[in-house]
Order: sequence, then C-alpha cells, then structure tokens
Amino acid sequence: MIINSLFKKGVSVGLLILLVAGAFGATVDTVTTFSGSMKKDIKAVVVKPASYDKSKSYPVVYLLHGYSDNYAGWVKKVKGVSAAADLYNMIIVCPDGNFSSWYFDSPIDSSWKYETYVSKELVSWVDDHYSTIKNRTGRAITGLSMGGHGALYLAFRHQDVFGAAGSMSGGVDLRPFPLNWDIAKRIGSYKDHPEQWEQNSVINLTHLLTKESLALIIDCGTSDFFYVVNVNLHEKLLERNIPHDFISRPGAHNWEYWDNSVGYQLLFMSRYFKR
Repeated sequence: MIINSLFKKGVSVGLLILLVAGAFGATVDTVTTFSGSMKKDIKAVVVKPASYDKSKSYPVVYLLHGYSDNYAGWVKKVKGVSAAADLYNMIIVCPDGNFSSWYFDSPIDSSWKYETYVSKELVSWVDDHYSTIKNRTGRAITGLSMGGHGALYLAFRHQDVFGAAGSMSGGVDLRPFPLNWDIAKRIGSYKDHPEQWEQNSVINLTHLLTKESLALIIDCGTSDFFYVVNVNLHEKLLERNIPHDFISRPGAHNWEYWDNSVGYQLLFMSRYFKR
C-alpha cells in the first residue's frame, strides 16, 4: 500500500528503491572468477535476493560499470541496486570490465578480452555457482557510459545469451571521440584503424537486430556529452522499425542521473522476465 501510494504521488522508481532499501536483506557476495581467455582471476559482485533458494531458478541482470570504475562501483554508490534484487526477486551481477576495456576483445592487444569474459566466461561461472535461469529469457544486461556501450554491444552480438539490454548515458557511437577514454588503446587509433571504430560502434550494429531480437531500453540526459549519439541511435532504431524504449530527460553524465536511471532499467528488466 505504501509503495502504491508513492507511485501515485509521482515518486521516481530510482528514489522509491532507495526509500525501501532498508526494508530488505539482499546478500552481496564479492566473488573471484577466472578468465581462461585472459588467464587471470577477476572479481565481481553478485547480489542475491533475501528470498534466494537453491531449489528455485532466478533471472540475472548483468550491470556494467563505466570508464575508470570497477566491479564494486554500483553497489557502493547506489544503495538501491541491492534493494532491487529483493524488489524484483532477481540476481544482479556487477562484473569488472577493467579501467578502460570498453568490453571489447581488443584486436590489437590479446590480453584484453572482456567481450569473451563477460558474455561467455562470467555467464558460465554465474550459472555454475548460482541457481539461475540458464537461457536468454532469464538474462539481461545494462550499464552506464562505457558500460552502456558494453551492454548493447554484447547483447547485439550475443543474442543467444541475453534477451534484454539497456544503456544509461552510453557511448553508443565511438567515432566522435577519437582521443577520449583510452578507446584507441583497445581498437587502435581512428586515423590508422578507422574500420575498427566503424565496426565496433553500437550504432553501426543495428543490422544485427530484428523486431524480435531483444527487449531494449536506452536512457540519456539532455545535458550529457553522449546525448546526441544516443538520439542518433534512437532514430536509427526507429528507421529500422526495431522496438525499444527511449528515455530522455534533463540530466548530465553523473551519479545523480544514474542513481535514478537504474531503477527504471531494472524495472524494465523485471517486466521482461515476467513476460
């Protein structure tokens, strides 16, 4: 009754999650996984709902961090992430994408294979160690900034793994930013390897989608430096008749915006899982 009342009063989903955060008891595990492709241990956070029962199977949302952050960023900076696991009875996994992987398998540095790690190795590890729904209907992926790019990039390219995908302030077109955020360290300079920038920008991967490919939600604030490229992606999806939710509202590239955004993203994923 209290939750319904808050909805009627116009309280945002993000704020609502924070308001009820203290009422639940999700378990936050910090785990060590292994990447065979990179031959190293990598940490992750796994949030289990308080109701977690090994005899049941739970959907999983993979929540990716941004440039310069790590696996712990989401749970340290947004209390509502842990509460959402309880609210929606889901497992939330926060991978480590390293400081600046952009979630690529780097074509110029074989020691950076974060596409393989997140989409294959980590998913397999989580399915082996937790009671999950082990198919795309029980898996979703989203993230912020670098992680917003990564979530759509991985989902577009691995539709057999993920059934839903989202992005918050995502760098969905890399080409306007040839000197920023170590992207050139992962795929080469734009001047010398323009084809890598073309092939690895999310906006150029929409040909991989059909109407039934993925449930999609894309969110970006109007004062964000990625706003124009997100609008461009939205318009391209409209041209291709690809169903998606697109959210645009006042806001910048910061935690205040993502604190609110993630509530809508996780609600969207929960609704997908229930379909």
